[in-house]
Amino acid sequence: MRNCSVAFKLFVVTSLLVLFVFLVVMVAEGLFFERYYRLTKIHKLEQSIGQFADRYTTEQPNGKELARLLGVFMNEQDASFSILNGRLERLNLNPYFLEMHTDNGQIMTIVIPRGGMTRESIPQGLQAGDRLTIDGIFMDEQDTVMQPYTILPEGASPETGLVRVSGTIAEFLLPEQRSYNPYYQDALIDDVLREWSGMNESYLSGLRPKGKLKTEWVDKWSGIRYVILVHSLPGSQGERYVMVMTSLQPVGEAVGILKQYSAFVAPIIILLVLLLSLVYSRMVSRPLIQLSRSAKRLARLDFSGQPDIRSKDEFGELSRDMIAMSTNLDAALKELTAANAKLYKDMQEKERTEQLRKELIANISHELKTPLSNVKGFAEGLQDGIAEEKRERYLALIASEADRMNTLIGDMLELSKFELKAVRLNVRSCSLRDIIKDALDSFSHQMESKGLTYKLNLEGQGEQLVQADTAKLEQVVLNLLSNAVRHATANSVIDIMVERRLDGRLRITIENAGLPIAEEDLDRIWEHFYRVERSRDRRSGGTGLGLAIVKHILELHGSEYGVRNTSRGVAFYFTLLESRGNNHE
Repeated sequence: MRNCSVAFKLFVVTSLLVLFVFLVVMVAEGLFFERYYRLTKIHKLEQSIGQFADRYTTEQPNGKELARLLGVFMNEQDASFSILNGRLERLNLNPYFLEMHTDNGQIMTIVIPRGGMTRESIPQGLQAGDRLTIDGIFMDEQDTVMQPYTILPEGASPETGLVRVSGTIAEFLLPEQRSYNPYYQDALIDDVLREWSGMNESYLSGLRPKGKLKTEWVDKWSGIRYVILVHSLPGSQGERYVMVMTSLQPVGEAVGILKQYSAFVAPIIILLVLLLSLVYSRMVSRPLIQLSRSAKRLARLDFSGQPDIRSKDEFGELSRDMIAMSTNLDAALKELTAANAKLYKDMQEKERTEQLRKELIANISHELKTPLSNVKGFAEGLQDGIAEEKRERYLALIASEADRMNTLIGDMLELSKFELKAVRLNVRSCSLRDIIKDALDSFSHQMESKGLTYKLNLEGQGEQLVQADTAKLEQVVLNLLSNAVRHATANSVIDIMVERRLDGRLRITIENAGLPIAEEDLDRIWEHFYRVERSRDRRSGGTGLGLAIVKHILELHGSEYGVRNTSRGVAFYFTLLESRGNNHE
């Protein structure tokens, strides 16, 4: 109901406002349009008189030039111009003319008289170069100026009793864009001056102080009202005046027709106003309804539907703001959900870490307790004065256990550095082939004792250069080979394979024959002190921290690493970025 009421209010207010404006316009047209038209017409004529006076002062035209200037202004202003002398008598100037090149080679001027001519007397659409045949009488002794009686296109029948001249139009000035029968209106100036002839002094007395005269005159034959403006011409010392006369009939006809037209179209306009107001109110209220629906969805935390308002106004801006707010809220909720999930995961990780910490402490205690007990037992045996032949053996065992504890503590210290992010790599180009072969050489004694051999498969030739920290990479290879040797079946082969990948990395795989790792243990073998064979004796080798150290080193290198069971046993793999350089150690 609220949305409908907004649309209804907009409809009512818009309809009343438009109808009120329409009524005001109609009343203003009836009361003021005629007066406004009259004032505008007179003001325009006064401007044209000023322009004529400026050109008259600048050019000082006489005779033919002055007549031509009058014709130009009459066509431009749709008014009758005339020049008067000091006694308000009209100078004999005919502004409209035709200049022809006759067939006998003469240049003849055809003067268009003010009286006795109509627009239909002259063919329409004349252009320079057109041929005409004119019947008339000559007005000078040289037969160069003719007053026409008829102006006909070439080929018409000749008129009898008149002189006929045929030729080509060279130049002409005829009425253009003027009211119906401008020749008649131009001739009415003579009627006005005849009426003024007995009262010239009274008109001159009103004209001389300001040099301007404005009056109205009614044609007794047609009843049409004319406005007349008379201005003195600059520099003529009151001896020349320009008289302008134009009809006021169009304004009266326009006002009458406008009233009839308004009465006819008023019902249609009212109907259109109501219809357009209804459409307008619906158009304006539709975005509000969409925004209201979107706000309700936002209140329900539903961000799926967005208001699709693309207009470049306040509604469009509000729609974009709501979309931005919806997007931000949706992102905030997603971030909050992700943060909650991360928090839950962190809590689980914390619990797991705490459990690992407890296991680590237990493992450390267990790992250190046994060698310490052994060292104590051997030391007590030495204190009790054991047989001389056992003394060297006890000392060797004490040294061995001390080395084992030293190795364990060293691995723990190094692992703590990795976990504290205190290790910085010194990455450079190094030879993977050399590092693998050096590591294999260091395990030659252990491999011989178990009857193990190795198979090294390097893809391509050369040194297999990689981008890595040399010392840390050696530690990775040593730890993985140590793990492979320790768990390999006796008299088996350890496979070492280096493959080149399309992404510019080398994949190194170390596979030993032996028992597979249980699936649930594949992801946990990288943890501290985690052993797949929990019951095996520690003397099988290793501190339980080697793979955890390997994991941290490979992560610092951005390597992909992992372990998988194969048909022969277990394979550890990792990747390194191949180097194209030549500098290495």
